[in-house]
Amino acid sequence: MTPTILNDATAPAVQKEHASGSFDAVKVREDFPILTQRVHGKPLVYLDSAASTQKPRAVLDTMQRFYAEQYSNVHRGVHQLSQVATDLYEDARRTVQRFINAEREEEIIFVRGTTEAINLVAQTFGRRELGTGDEVVVSAMEHHANIVPWQMICQERGAVLRVIPMNDHGELDLDAYADLLGPRTKIVAVTHVSNALGSINPVREMIRIAHERDIPVLVDGAQSAQHLPIDVRQLDCDFFTLSGHKMYGPTGIGVLYGKKALLDRMPPYQGGGDMILSVTFEKTTYNEVPFKFEAGTPDIAGAIGFAAALTYLRSFDIHEILAHEKDVLQYATETLSGIDALRIVGTAEEKASVLSFTLCAIHPHDIGTILDQHGIAIRAGHHCAQPVMQRFGIPATARASFAMYNTREDVDRLAEGIEQVLEVFT
Repeated sequence: MTPTILNDATAPAVQKEHASGSFDAVKVREDFPILTQRVHGKPLVYLDSAASTQKPRAVLDTMQRFYAEQYSNVHRGVHQLSQVATDLYEDARRTVQRFINAEREEEIIFVRGTTEAINLVAQTFGRRELGTGDEVVVSAMEHHANIVPWQMICQERGAVLRVIPMNDHGELDLDAYADLLGPRTKIVAVTHVSNALGSINPVREMIRIAHERDIPVLVDGAQSAQHLPIDVRQLDCDFFTLSGHKMYGPTGIGVLYGKKALLDRMPPYQGGGDMILSVTFEKTTYNEVPFKFEAGTPDIAGAIGFAAALTYLRSFDIHEILAHEKDVLQYATETLSGIDALRIVGTAEEKASVLSFTLCAIHPHDIGTILDQHGIAIRAGHHCAQPVMQRFGIPATARASFAMYNTREDVDRLAEGIEQVLEVFT
């Protein structure tokens, strides 16, 4: 039985399809079945991709094929289906490795998503390295997933959480950042792109500054890897996190990248399954990376579906995707700025595809509810970034977030919907 999965072996046909001419978002939309539906009788305008992207047919077909024709548990099985599933699963690891240009495939650890990846580092690297008075540096714009795990381990170990401030535009203060780093700083953990503001942080420069002081850096890439070209060796980050569901892949799968020298020194995170070499009641011998951190049966179909999503992304020129998304974001910024009652929150010079806003004194949940009646899906709330909201003196925002399948027409529909919101409340 020959594995039939959309991977690098089958990618040339997809690449050929998308190779001619400039990026065409209208044609891309044809790859996403869900975008053809109507919501409350209106064509769907999906502007919530920062929370989770929709899935192309290539991912849906790959996962259906795996469950229908190729499914088995991975590793240790001697029968044909297990060997096929294992090959597909490990090929998915290599696909991720190539996508982010990691040096070794064993530096790719499959987890449930960015949240678990950060918790893994906090509970392994953090427990090993942090002691009383040591410091962890995060930024003022972090998602809760890059705050709470560090707070938990700091409380346990007697360490201190230090915070990089940001200005009124939503940009980090690099001078203050450099001043925060000292002999007790054990790790810097910073988001690449803010999920609440869209700010793109200068992580390469921040890594350089930290490494001058021999401080490792974790980069939360949950909001960047689907929009920006990622090369972990060029960045020289020590850890990098990905979430499959934000990159056109399935939910429940993600990746922690870590430099092998660091991963080798870190203790296991959980026990059981492939993370062991041998077990007696007196002693357990642990497996090598990446298996040391992959306890239990993994999300096999999720990893394979994630690989299909990455292969789909690689069938495009990432720079063309970036240019298209920048155009949509700029058009949205200009269009919504023309609405007198609307305030954009997050005006950094370098931004990715997030536009957060407030509208008079109208609660964002009310904004989102009325827009939904017009078929427009946005996110409303604090976006798991309450310190960001506190920094700007607001409880929440409405957030429109864009992906490769969004168009200027989507923005026009959003602007029309916002005018409807104003009619209801004014």
